[in-house]
Amino acid sequence: MSQSIEILGHLKAGNRLTSLEAVRQFGTLRLAARIFDLRGKGHQIESIMVDRKGKLVAQYYLKR
Repeated sequence: MSQSIEILGHLKAGNRLTSLEAVRQFGTLRLAARIFDLRGKGHQIESIMVDRKGKLVAQYYLKR
């Protein structure tokens, strides 16, 4: 199964995802690129900036 499909399934289940979580769960080092590909296929993926131990990181989720 491709990383994009796994990521999309994770988001469709109502979960959110940061790049560090993507590395740990799916082994992808380029989450932003996978999100870009999924958006290009018409998936409405949104992002917000969240604080993780004093650093702001992007967190992605599927718009409902």
